Amino acid sequence: MARLDADIGLAASANDDLRLPAGTGTLGKAMAVVEAIAAAERPLRFRDLAARIDQPKATLHRQIANLIEEGLVELRGDQTYGLGLRLLKLAARSWGTSQFRLIAEPHLRRLHALTGETVHLGVLRGVEVIYVDKVESQQAVRMHSQIGNASPVYCTGVGKAALSTLADGDVHALMQKISFVRHTPHTLTDADALTRELADIRREGVSYDREEHEPGIHCVAAPIHSVDRRLAAGISVTAPVYRISRAQLEDWREAVVGAADAIMEDMEMRMGPRS
Repeated sequence: MARLDADIGLAASANDDLRLPAGTGTLGKAMAVVEAIAAAERPLRFRDLAARIDQPKATLHRQIANLIEEGLVELRGDQTYGLGLRLLKLAARSWGTSQFRLIAEPHLRRLHALTGETVHLGVLRGVEVIYVDKVESQQAVRMHSQIGNASPVYCTGVGKAALSTLADGDVHALMQKISFVRHTPHTLTDADALTRELADIRREGVSYDREEHEPGIHCVAAPIHSVDRRLAAGISVTAPVYRISRAQLEDWREAVVGAADAIMEDMEMRMGPRS
């Protein structure tokens, strides 16, 4: 679960070679370009974008030119594209003023102080979980995660925790959209296995990533949701298996659930309806 991608961007994954939808309207086409650049594991040239985005080359060229002019995309000296400074500034401002993140932050820091390991806060967006905050481990070996990235919902502790807050009908609809990819020998690879796991999470109030997304990395997570269920999220403690045993993760489950409950209580007080 340590790779943080984002529904403000597409996850870099084994599906990276598939062509992305063109989007609807001018804005949708432009966002497809931005998302492809943000999701790429390596810098992309024009021919790479053309192979990934279902747009005519002339249209794509215009979209890129407009994005560069607006400062949302930059053309580097080696003729590859990157996110522009304007977009990064907007993203940073968004993260910095997110009410949910600000409410959760002190609870993340308390959980980090207790465990000494990396703490993640993620929000469900479609079939991915977007990591909106992170408190880094104090240890020498750390997670290669970044705020704003995304990971698959079906093989991450935070993703499964967030998914467990949804109604059965919503879960079923999402599962139709998941492309189950085996990232490790422990990855859940079908809807039936995920359904059984979600039942366990709902019963126990906690979820685990058992080296399902990355070899050697596991976590314990708990679900977070708003009163109206419009927000589905999760909080986790993540660590390498060589340093933290499964038994230790089990010992932290009450602390993780307690942090999730405290965040929901604060959300209800500060974000709930006012008379």
